[in-house]
Formats: sequence, C-alpha cells, structure tokens
Amino acid sequence: MQQKCAWCILDHLTYIVKITLTMYSAGNKLLLHSEEERVVGIFSVRAIDEPEGRGMMKKYSSVTTNPNMTRIAMRWCVSVGMVWALLACASHSNLNDATDANGVPAWVNEGSVIRTSKDGRRFHGVGSAPMMGNFSLQTSTADNRARSEINRILASYVEIVSRDFIASGDADESGFNDQDVAQQMDQLANIDLTGIQVIGHWTNKQNKVVYSIAEVNMQQVREAIKSAESLHPGLRRFIKEEGDTIFDRIATSE
Repeated sequence: MQQKCAWCILDHLTYIVKITLTMYSAGNKLLLHSEEERVVGIFSVRAIDEPEGRGMMKKYSSVTTNPNMTRIAMRWCVSVGMVWALLACASHSNLNDATDANGVPAWVNEGSVIRTSKDGRRFHGVGSAPMMGNFSLQTSTADNRARSEINRILASYVEIVSRDFIASGDADESGFNDQDVAQQMDQLANIDLTGIQVIGHWTNKQNKVVYSIAEVNMQQVREAIKSAESLHPGLRRFIKEEGDTIFDRIATSE
C-alpha cells in the first residue's frame, strides 16, 4: 500500500511541476504594457522604450522571473501536490487492515468479486504471483493477473445481463438470441476498458507470494460498453437501462 501511495504522490507531483513549468515558460514570453517596473506574481515587469524609426519609440514590457517569488510558488505547488496525492490515496489506505486470524487481508481471501457499497459499484480483480527472484517482475505479474481478473468477472457480468436481456422478451425485437451470447463474450476482448487501477498489494511472509487487487467502477465499464460498437446495440441499450439493477442483484455488499 505504501508503494501504491508513493507512485500516486509521484504522479500528482509530476502534474503539478508540469503546470508550474508551463507558467514559468509562458511568463518569460509574456508582454505586458506598463509604465514602470513592478512585481506581478512570480514575474518582474519593466517598461522599455525601443527606437522604431522616424524618431518614434516603441513601448513594450520586459517580463523576467522574480527568483524569490518563484521559490515560494514552487514550494506552494509541491505542498499542494503532496496534500492532493495523499487525499487520493486515503480512500484505500486501510485496505489491508481487515484481516483474518492469520493476518491475511480480507480481499485476498475473498478473491475477485463484484461489489457494491456506499462508495459505488465496483469490479475487484485479485491476482497473485509466486517468488521469481525479481520482486519488481513478481509484482507486475500479480498486477497484470489482477487486471485480467477484472476482464474475467466483467465477462461473467455481461453474460448474466445477456441472459436477462433474452428473458425480458426485448431481445427478440433486436434480433438477439442464445447464439449471440457466446459471440458477445468474444467481443469483450476488444473493449477498451480504461481506468483499471491496482489499488493494493500484500505479500505472504511465509511463501513470499505477492497478491494484487485491481479495481474499476461501474461508470467506467458503462462508458466502455457504450462506445463498444462490436457489442450488439440492443444489448448495449439494455445494459444502459438495466445494468445497475442487475449489478446490485448479483453484487456482494459491504
């Protein structure tokens, strides 16, 4: 979990630094009309008269970076980035707190699951990897298997929705039947399911097996299915209308 938060903090700090550097770059190119030098934010502005020809003077402003204000702005950005990143990680900070008598987290024992709670509807995929002699490779293998589990339980969910679609009688009007269900399962591999995040890790101290848990929420799944033209349009419409109700019926509640 500490490793997850570290990467989370790094991502957010990178974003903050990019914004700051963009402001810095834009500021050095900024032209402001002014009659005297003054401090504007992290920039110093000085009015300059330049000969333009025929005795005319062209007035423009030179903008340079104010060193003191720049340092203050950078410190502020880093502070905001740290707070932002910590808040982003806070929702998963206690993931490993709930354990059994042997100290194994509840999510490891539970495995991959469709879950509903006050935080929303989520798909949880759990993967693991044995000791490989390379901890980084072992962790990434567990992460990839957790993501694959998301795809597996998503396929199970879509199959249940497909059966409900047929049972509702609406499928006949759309030309959807039992033979189409298997085809829809195959088409799920082509769905661009972005937003899957690995939210936790746990290592078994005895056998050194690494466990990873990945998550994607129902809203992200709904958006992916909505844009998946390879899926039957009637099924996509049915998921839009009845997907949440079916999810709640089959999900594990917290």
